[in-house]
Amino acid sequence: MSGKTSAATVKASQYKTFILTLLLPLLFSHVMAQSGYSIHPHDPPPIKSIRGMSMPDNGVIWVSGTEGKVGRSTDHGAHWDWMTVPGYDSCDWRSLVAFSDKRALLLNAGEPAHLVLTTDGGATWKEVYSNHTKGIFFDGMAFRNAKEGIAIGDPINGRFTIIRTKDSGNTWQADPFEALPLAKEGEAIFAASGTSVRIMPGGQACFVTGGTNTRFISGWERWTPIEWNFTHGSPGTGAFSVAFADKQRGVAVGGDYTKDTATARNCLITKDGGRTWQAVAAPPGGYRSCVQYIGHDTFVATGTSGTDISEDGGLNWYKISKEGYHVAGIAPAGKRVWLAGSKKLASFGRFKL
Repeated sequence: MSGKTSAATVKASQYKTFILTLLLPLLFSHVMAQSGYSIHPHDPPPIKSIRGMSMPDNGVIWVSGTEGKVGRSTDHGAHWDWMTVPGYDSCDWRSLVAFSDKRALLLNAGEPAHLVLTTDGGATWKEVYSNHTKGIFFDGMAFRNAKEGIAIGDPINGRFTIIRTKDSGNTWQADPFEALPLAKEGEAIFAASGTSVRIMPGGQACFVTGGTNTRFISGWERWTPIEWNFTHGSPGTGAFSVAFADKQRGVAVGGDYTKDTATARNCLITKDGGRTWQAVAAPPGGYRSCVQYIGHDTFVATGTSGTDISEDGGLNWYKISKEGYHVAGIAPAGKRVWLAGSKKLASFGRFKL
């Protein structure tokens, strides 16, 4: 009698598990729909992986990635022009800054480093900087106005690499070695989305690090490192991206890209311009490679395990899509947020429907 009861119990349990397996995806989709954000997938782009994104105004969108490829739209993403920068088909363009539909800069991640400029919408490209130093690896590039820009890379001989321009990217100069910020042992920057290096409201630059050590470092000619309680300890862990809403409020995201659903210490927020950072109440749902401020206390974060929204300045996050992307972006006055990743392009309305 007990044997029959045990078998029946096992079968009932298996049946419940089967039903839950069927219902959970439906329930999850229902929750996503009820979030008020509806992500719209676009035609797959002809790039294996997109990491760079820049939107200088409402109608213009630039993206970049592997195999030296670049995409450009001048009509809010309705139509795209795809191109390969001649002579650079092995480059992974992870850092991208666009000034208009005509003018844009691309910087690859890896050795040797190449920085190229177009002034005619990608019809032609000119190399404006190169570096064949062993170990060179740039992670991000940002401009604080139309002329002054900076690019920052991983440490060489114990100091982070920095080059800068004062003429809109036409020429670049390396900072003196003694002026470069010191790196800790095992500390590096991630080039997962080109957003580990940012310009803060007010004009200072900042970057976030990971690896065996992790910090928030800000400045322009002199640099101030801030210790924080972000996850770290192995090469795949740390802070991957940072974004600011204003001079005081900012969010940093990251995690462990080898365990992309882990949430421990994968997001911190600041309320004093980066001087101190605190843990969040409900973190994003895993490793996130990019965070963007999209207005009205709202941030979006995306990574390989999903996409999340916070509507209270980064304190509480909830998932709006199980689809993961590498990078997100929005134009200064844009109405749509764009997401890009491995053979994926998508967008959604800036705020709830």
